[in-house]
Amino acid sequence: MAKTPNTSDDTPQKKRRGASVMAWVLMAMLVGGLGGFGVTNFGGGTASIGTVGERKIDVNDYARALRQAMDGFSKQIGQPVTLQQAQAIGLDRQVLQQVMDRAALDNEADRVGLSVGDASVASKVSAIPSFQGVDGFDRTTYREVLRQNNLTESSFESGLRADTARQLLQTAISSGLVPPQTLTDTIAAWAGEQRGFSMLRLTEKSLTKPMPPLTDADSQAYYTAHIEAYTRPEAKRIAYVSLLPETLAKDMPLDEAALKATYQSRLSTYIIPEKRLVERLAFATDADADAAKARIDAGTSFDDLVKERNLSLEDVDIGDVSQKELGQAGDAVFALKDPGVVGPFPSSIGPALFRMNAILSAQETTYEQAKPDLALEQQLESARKEISGKVEAVDDALAGGATLADVAKEQGLTLQTTDYAAGASDNDPITGYKGFRDTADKLAEGDFPEVIVLDDGGLVAMQLDSTVPPAPVPFDKVKEKVTAAATADALAKALSDEATRIKSAVEGGASLGGFGIVSRTTQIDRQGVVKDAPPSLLEAVFQMQPNDLRVIEAPGFAAVVQLNTISAAATTGEDATALRDAINVNAGRAISDDVMALYTAALTASAGITLDQAAINAVHAQMNN
Repeated sequence: MAKTPNTSDDTPQKKRRGASVMAWVLMAMLVGGLGGFGVTNFGGGTASIGTVGERKIDVNDYARALRQAMDGFSKQIGQPVTLQQAQAIGLDRQVLQQVMDRAALDNEADRVGLSVGDASVASKVSAIPSFQGVDGFDRTTYREVLRQNNLTESSFESGLRADTARQLLQTAISSGLVPPQTLTDTIAAWAGEQRGFSMLRLTEKSLTKPMPPLTDADSQAYYTAHIEAYTRPEAKRIAYVSLLPETLAKDMPLDEAALKATYQSRLSTYIIPEKRLVERLAFATDADADAAKARIDAGTSFDDLVKERNLSLEDVDIGDVSQKELGQAGDAVFALKDPGVVGPFPSSIGPALFRMNAILSAQETTYEQAKPDLALEQQLESARKEISGKVEAVDDALAGGATLADVAKEQGLTLQTTDYAAGASDNDPITGYKGFRDTADKLAEGDFPEVIVLDDGGLVAMQLDSTVPPAPVPFDKVKEKVTAAATADALAKALSDEATRIKSAVEGGASLGGFGIVSRTTQIDRQGVVKDAPPSLLEAVFQMQPNDLRVIEAPGFAAVVQLNTISAAATTGEDATALRDAINVNAGRAISDDVMALYTAALTASAGITLDQAAINAVHAQMNN
C-alpha cells in the first residue's frame, strides 16, 4: 500500500441492499471500535468453504457474515439468537447465498480485468476513523487495530480492493435502470386512490334483544370447548433454595443515627420550596422586549408571540422553578396570584418576558414521615450484604456434594418447589427474576445446582426434579377468565347476527341511519387509519364497489359498512409528485436488485460452484462453542 494516503477516488459508489461485503463489514466494525467479530480465524488447512469459478469463498468471510447476520437479527427481536435458531429460519442459507454471489462477482471482475489502484485503496483506508491518530492517518494504529482482529494489512486491503471492483461491476450492470412509465402510473393510481364510506358500528346497546345472563353451565361448556386455551404447557418441576433481601430485611437492626444522616443528606428532596410553572420568551434587545410586553398589554397573547418567533411552547418552557432560580424576575413572578405575564427582566439569554402558569405549593416531608422508607432501604441494604456473605459458603457446600435441603438447613435458606413453564402467566413469583428464568430455561436433568445472584442481591440455587406434562388448569382457577371470554364470544355472535340482519334490511331499501348513529369518512387512502377500527376495515373498503354493503368483524369490533365514493388518485400537486417520486425510487431499486440477482445467478451458473460442506460444518461447530 502507498505511504500516507493523500489521493482520492472519484469512482461512483452505488450502495445496494444485501450487497454488504467483507471490507464494508470490517469498516463498519472498525468505526464502532472493532468490538470483535465473534468468530475470529479458521487457520490450518481450511482456508475456504468452496469456490465460484476461480474465486475462493474465504472461510472467515462466511463466518463473519454469518455472525453479523445473527447479531443483526438478535437486535431486531431483542434477544440472543443461537446458531440452531438461525438455521431454523434459514439465516445460514441466506448468508451462504450472499457470499456465493459476492464470489461470483469477484470472479467476473477478475475475468474482465477490473481492478482498482493502490491510491484508491489508500484513500479509503485513510478515511476510516479507527485508523486515525492525532495528526490524521496513523500507520501504527492501523496495524494494531488489524492485529487485534486477526487481520493483516494485505488481507484487509485485498478485501477493500475487491469490494471496490465489485461495486464498479454492479454499477455498470444496474445503473441507469428506469421503471417503465406504465408501472409508475399503475402503482400511483393504486396507492393514491381514495374512498368515502359510511359505517354503523354496533355495540351491545345496538341489540334489539338484551343478551341473556351467562350461567355457570355456559361457562363450563365454553371452557370444555376451548380447553387448549386453558391448558398449562409442559413444565419443569424445580426444587430451589432462596434467600431474598425482602425476606431478610424485616429482621435487620436499624441504625437510627445513620437514618438521620441519610435524611439530612437528602434534605433537598424532602423540603421543596414553593415553585411556579414558568415559560420564558427572550429577545435580542430591551427595546424588542418592551415592545412585546406592550403588545401583550394591548391584547396580544403570549402564545401568538411565541408562534411569531417560530418557536413552540416546549421551546420556552423552563419548568417548575423557585423564586431564587428566576433571578431578577423572581419577585414579580411570585407576586402573581393568578397566571399572567411579567417583564421584561434580565435573564441568562437576554431580556425576557415570563409567563406564570401555575403555583406549586411548598412541600415538606418530616423525618418521622420519611423514616419508614429510609428504614426499609437501610434494612434491604443490610440484607443484601448478609446474603452476599453467604454466597461463597453456599456455593462451596453445593460443590462439595451437599443437597439443597442440607444447604437450606445450614445457611438459613428457604427450600421450595415450583412448576415452571416458560411464558406461562401463572408461574410462581420467584420466576419474576430474570436470573431465575434464564437458569430455569436451560436447566436439564442431572445439572448440579449452582448459586445465582439475583438482580436485587438475593440468591437462589436450583435443580430439576422432573418434567410435568401439559395439563388443563382446573376450571375453578380460571373461572373468571373463562366467564369473561365466554361473555365476549356470546356478544360477538349476537352482534354478528344483528349486523347481518341490518345489512339485509338496508339491501332491501331501509336506511343505514335508521339503525343507529352512522359515521361518515369522506376521503381516505389505503395508508389511512380509522380510529378504534381494525385494519381489516380499510382492506374491505378498498375491495368494495359504490353502494356495496359489508359486515366487518374483528375481536371487540362489529360494523356494517357501505361504500359511498371512489376518487381517482390526484395527478398534479405536491403530494402527487412526492408519491410518484417515491414510487420511481423504490421501483428502480427493486428492478436493480432483480437485475443483479439474475446477473449473479447467471455468473454462478456459468462459472460453476463447488462447496466444502465439511468446512461449512467446521464454521458452525466453532460458533456453537
